[in-house]
Amino acid sequence: MTSLQGRTLFITGATRGIGLAIALRAARDGARVVIAAKTDTPHPKLPGTIHTAAEAVRAAGGEALPLVVDVRDEESVVRALEATVATFGGLDIVVNNASAIRLTDSSATEMKHFDLMMGVNTRGTYMVTKHAAPLLAKSDNPHVLMLWPPLDMKEHWFAPHTAYSIAKYGMSMCVLGLAGEFRDRGIAVNALWPRTAIATSAIEFVVGAAIMSMSRTPEIMADAAHAILTKPARAFTGNFLIDDTFLATEGVTDFDRYRVDPTKPLAPDFFVPEDIPAPASLGPAKKA
Repeated sequence: MTSLQGRTLFITGATRGIGLAIALRAARDGARVVIAAKTDTPHPKLPGTIHTAAEAVRAAGGEALPLVVDVRDEESVVRALEATVATFGGLDIVVNNASAIRLTDSSATEMKHFDLMMGVNTRGTYMVTKHAAPLLAKSDNPHVLMLWPPLDMKEHWFAPHTAYSIAKYGMSMCVLGLAGEFRDRGIAVNALWPRTAIATSAIEFVVGAAIMSMSRTPEIMADAAHAILTKPARAFTGNFLIDDTFLATEGVTDFDRYRVDPTKPLAPDFFVPEDIPAPASLGPAKKA
């Protein structure tokens, strides 16, 4: 399979950033995309709603179903999956992209922030996948893709923001466990993570504008996701993949096209294991 034409994708948190980029890449194939997210009306500080994302998917050549979904709310998730099947007749792919982030140490992390990250990241990922699995099992090539990091349990990934790291690695543990649980049912479960910072409005809001010029665009994650989701599910599951390393195995050699500013060095992302080398230099590609 080289195309997602006619496939139905359920993407959480797809109003902007990486989730939207994956939706648009699928839409260019003629896929059906469910935009499952909370933003029904414009956010005061972040662009995009489920409705603007749906418009963009349709403009790119796909079909779209915008649904207000809170991945912490079981009833909301179940209703959205039922609406997906009622509208598109089935479900082929789930992309667990919704995530909450707060990069603070224990003294600055209130328990409501801890609960939010655990609820959205670990619990939400688990719950969406749990309820989607019976529907995915009816597909001829079912995939679950988690946008979560490899399990690299090192102190330096935890100490600056223990709560966030616990919630993030909880998602990765879902990949490890559910890949094994679903293997005999033919449902692929894989993880994808960026080597560098990705230029999204959410990262600009949380980390700051300075990081944007030292980032790659969301399209690198969208291209990597597309390559994963078009693979035979029974033969490709249980993988923890870094975007550029994986794309290099798929024959991609030009990574400079994903840079926001080729004159700036790329900022590394959290959670990338040291034993997975970059296929291309992260230093400046051009002179300023």
